[in-house]
Amino acid sequence: MNPAHAEPNEPAVADGGLVRLRLDVSYDGTDFSGWARQRGLRTVCGELEEKLGAVLRTPVVLTVAGRTDAGVHATGQVAHVDVPAELVPDEPDCLVRRLARFVAEDVRITAITRAPAEFDARFSAMRRHYEYRLTTAPFGAEPLRARDTVAHPRALDVDAMQAASARLLGLHDFAAFCKRREGATTIRELQRFDWRRDGDLVVASVSADAFCWSMVRSLVGALLAVGEGRRDEEWLASLLHERARSSAVLVAPAHGLCLVGVDYPPDDQLGARNLTTRETRSHTECCGGTT
Repeated sequence: MNPAHAEPNEPAVADGGLVRLRLDVSYDGTDFSGWARQRGLRTVCGELEEKLGAVLRTPVVLTVAGRTDAGVHATGQVAHVDVPAELVPDEPDCLVRRLARFVAEDVRITAITRAPAEFDARFSAMRRHYEYRLTTAPFGAEPLRARDTVAHPRALDVDAMQAASARLLGLHDFAAFCKRREGATTIRELQRFDWRRDGDLVVASVSADAFCWSMVRSLVGALLAVGEGRRDEEWLASLLHERARSSAVLVAPAHGLCLVGVDYPPDDQLGARNLTTRETRSHTECCGGTT
């Protein structure tokens, strides 16, 4: 039996009997091997497709706003799925409570809503927002936050990190910060890269139109070198001239990273946004992600 869905990243066709649903998703990524389904491994995509398919009694295929790596968390992930109209309740959000009884405690679908046929969780997205948490407390992370906060053993100059981060804002080739994928661009528009301190807690807020593979954790790793005084602003800015991944940039641990939100345009602008994104992003397989 084939999954009931439209062609990948194409609008759902109402008169073809399909309804497109938007899913808002949160998860603790600690025990997942990332978002994308992988044979023999526990993944967020695999868990949700299995349980949602069981509740709806039809195989389903999810398309996601941004694939997250193993250990990375989300409080604002977005996905969409196309299902036969006759299987969709009048109020789709009633499925949230039903699904909560079946999915594991470390992943939740927090909302399910009917979406316009043109809505695409991946291609309609205007920007993604991430946060990275770490602590410089001498005892490490608080026990209740140990799964999402990295214990950093050295002092950090957050003002220097904030000043250096500003040098990276704008449209650039971030090849030095990305694990290259064949045929995929590393040009991105970094729209926000801020640091704030609250006692021993240090949090980075990072937003862009999209992120390439390992980009956020590499950005954080580079700024930690600045914060420790091992590198300066000019070194950081010089990385934008590199055309391959820099061995000088260390990737920060996965568990400090969380996808906290995805922005979309108004419904009447979804089609135009999809076309614009397709002009600059190549389609990849599983789950339609970009990061």
